[in-house]
Amino acid sequence: MKTVRSLQRQPARALLIDLDGVLRRWDPEVPATVERTYGLEPGALLGTAMAWELLRPAVSGEITDAEWMHLVASRLPLPEADAQAAVTEWQRHRGTVDPEALAFVREVRAAGLPVGLATNATDLLRGDLDRLALTGEFDAIVSSWELKIHKPAPEYFDQACAALGVESPWVLFVDDDDRAVRGARARKMPAYRWSGAHDLPYLRKALAIAT
Repeated sequence: MKTVRSLQRQPARALLIDLDGVLRRWDPEVPATVERTYGLEPGALLGTAMAWELLRPAVSGEITDAEWMHLVASRLPLPEADAQAAVTEWQRHRGTVDPEALAFVREVRAAGLPVGLATNATDLLRGDLDRLALTGEFDAIVSSWELKIHKPAPEYFDQACAALGVESPWVLFVDDDDRAVRGARARKMPAYRWSGAHDLPYLRKALAIAT
């Protein structure tokens, strides 16, 4: 059952929210179209990019996003020029903002509670936030690439809570990834796995935000 485990009887005093899969949505038709164009198997682009041996250094600040994508292209079963073109075409899409999730962030801040963005990201994060008009929507931006520590490492959550100036038991963490949620709970944070806007009434209650 998906609950905020060990949530205090008192409401949380801050929100820490994920970017990809929560605030930012990715159109699956974009990579699917590229894969059809270049004769790749369905899921080849994302599956290659998410291979942990490639993803981990990209979100830990060890390599740039461009270097990560170069490694992805090198693994595709295409001639080098075609592989690079396919990756470049795929990466032009930088996602879209989930309007309901963003409205929730604004609602929390309007209630006087700090909100931090907690994301495993690459060096493109700041530019993407500008492009998506999200830069000014948070009280803190906690980037794994900048910290050189990625979720669900304990130190990541320690630094995220410190950035908000709120102790971990009072920071509600929202993410769509089970591993990240478990990592937050291990740091004694109330944590909830996001599955869509239907979660919002429960999250409002956890923060004692009137509707």
